[in-house]
Amino acid sequence: MGKVHLEDSDPKEKSTEFGLVRVKGTWKRQPEKKVNKDADCVSAAKIFESVTEKGTTWTVVSPIVFTYKVTETRDLLDPINDTLLLGHISCPQKLEDIKKSNQQIKRFVVIDQEVYKIYGPKLSQYLEANNVLYKILALPTTEETKSMDMALKILEEVNSFSLDRRTEPIIAIGGGVCLDIVGLAASLYRRRTPYIRVPTTLLSYIDASVGAKTGVNFANCKNKLGAYIPPAAAFLDLSFIKTVPRRHISNGLAEMLKMALMKHSGLFELLEKHGCGLLDSKFQADYSVCGRTCSQAASQATRIAITSMLEELAPNLWEDDLNRLVDFGHVISPALEMKVLPSLLHGEAVNIDMSYMVYVSKEMGLLTEEEKQRIISCMLSLELPVWHEACTMELIQRSLQDRLKHSGSLVRMPLPVGLGQADIFNNTSCEVLHRAYETWCDELSVSPDGSIEP
Repeated sequence: MGKVHLEDSDPKEKSTEFGLVRVKGTWKRQPEKKVNKDADCVSAAKIFESVTEKGTTWTVVSPIVFTYKVTETRDLLDPINDTLLLGHISCPQKLEDIKKSNQQIKRFVVIDQEVYKIYGPKLSQYLEANNVLYKILALPTTEETKSMDMALKILEEVNSFSLDRRTEPIIAIGGGVCLDIVGLAASLYRRRTPYIRVPTTLLSYIDASVGAKTGVNFANCKNKLGAYIPPAAAFLDLSFIKTVPRRHISNGLAEMLKMALMKHSGLFELLEKHGCGLLDSKFQADYSVCGRTCSQAASQATRIAITSMLEELAPNLWEDDLNRLVDFGHVISPALEMKVLPSLLHGEAVNIDMSYMVYVSKEMGLLTEEEKQRIISCMLSLELPVWHEACTMELIQRSLQDRLKHSGSLVRMPLPVGLGQADIFNNTSCEVLHRAYETWCDELSVSPDGSIEP
């Protein structure tokens, strides 16, 4: 713990640093130099007391640590698999005590209504086979319904069901919208109720499920209201992806490609080579390329994407540092996505943003023409849109101005500087942006049948 330095301190000021020690069930402050660091009940928190002629100021430094799991599993809804009910518990002794107690488990489940149509009966059978007292709330969780009203509806139902605020997590099963809304509702109920994320789309599998963000749309802005509260656990089961429409698989591949371009050239090459097979197989069965069976591509791609994402999120969970590579594709896409709802999916809007930014990188000399073409070709092979008529120069400029206002007076534009390498840029000129836009529009156009041609 570093010392707190007070600027322009009064010569008559008296400053003292206190540690906090638990004594007989209560916390007592002690001068830091007198605290026994080897004692079992010493808090990481500090209180700095400053006394001047004007009065007393207490500065509290209270570290908050969140621990959460991201677990890949198979057959999550198989009654013999207790991951969904107990997989969030890290302490072996606590887990053993719960299993021995035979106390009935209680769970509140929020599930996207389209997912419920497919998995509702299986989910009910799972809960009943494990003697769970449960309530299932199926809701239409879409970008259009991603609102505070939806969060409040969930909270009303949770309140009626009555959950223990620490030991009975709310379970969210669905795509990223569902996971975001439930996460926000859980963060509000009794100031923080644990929740569990079960992603059922590829995009939420590698993106929304592994971070700490929760939120709803507000004032026609994407995720304007929200909180940073990670789940107790995220349980990932690729078998859910087999019932996802092909377009939504492609949608998820956009976020995977984002991590490849920012951090991992090997993942980019994997998507170049196996992207079509992953789309065809929906990340499930083996498939062949040139007569060779490719059984590991799905697990390799998802694992690299998740690991790369966690590397960026874990040290900066609350976004104290606004220089974030994971914001690639998210500079223009929020405004574009909200403008054309519901015609573009989230990943599709992100990819259009990334496509334009690739042209900006090329214009700045950060990418070669060959690298630019490889990236655009890869996007097209993943069946992702690379241009949209609603992504005008006016929208781009407005998005950059909004980012300037909300990112500490800097644009903070993540850009690829090669395949699998990136950096943050704050000084991209208007001339470069306009030249890149003109080339982007000239080279990538939408044909009458809706297909995209480079």
